[in-house]
Amino acid sequence: MSERQREIAQNIARIQEEITAAALRAGRNPEEITLIAASKTQSSETIRDALAAGIRVCGENRVQELLPHLEDKSYEGAEVHFIGHLQTNKVRQIVGEVSIIQSVDSDRLLDEIEKQAEKRGIRQDILLEVNIGREENKGGVLPEKLADLVEYARGLSHVRLRGLMCIPPADADETQLRALFAQTKQLFVDTRCKMGDNISDIDCLSMGMSGDFSLAIEEGATMVRVGTAIFGARPPLR
Repeated sequence: MSERQREIAQNIARIQEEITAAALRAGRNPEEITLIAASKTQSSETIRDALAAGIRVCGENRVQELLPHLEDKSYEGAEVHFIGHLQTNKVRQIVGEVSIIQSVDSDRLLDEIEKQAEKRGIRQDILLEVNIGREENKGGVLPEKLADLVEYARGLSHVRLRGLMCIPPADADETQLRALFAQTKQLFVDTRCKMGDNISDIDCLSMGMSGDFSLAIEEGATMVRVGTAIFGARPPLR
């Protein structure tokens, strides 16, 4: 085992311990929490090292990185989620190639996912991204407009809504983070209540990253997206 492989394995083991501790503090079952390795800018070799160390779900931010990794089977044995901003003209490249598209925030994007999923004869799982911090330059639907987008998604035949995702402001302190995560959890609960006979589909609440995933778990996250805490500082964007 190389030093790099050992470091990644140790990081993953430590993070899993922190996930377990946070879940237990909240009176939750640690098995309810999915660790997503956010592999932005990572090489195929590094992704394979993470999978060898126990990662079962990878998250990619950029279509131009996702596609080569799919081609060389970097993710073999794991699920892949798309977690970054998605342009409508890139939708056809990832529908059916990823298990969940986590960053859906408009009816226009939903329409394109529906169109491409229908062409492939599949039903694409998605999460709706909530702009919980109301940041002007960040993606996501505003909280007060979420219910309308949920209803729109419900009317699509080739899209399955699985839950919500959020990215709080980078400069939020612990008190603010807890409040924002708690607000997103309440929106998640409200969404489940609105789904009626589809309530069992709504089981994913994706929130928390390397610096705040323990807080997110304590406030209800079922998925955490962790990059630098697994892989270290990111290589420069290519």
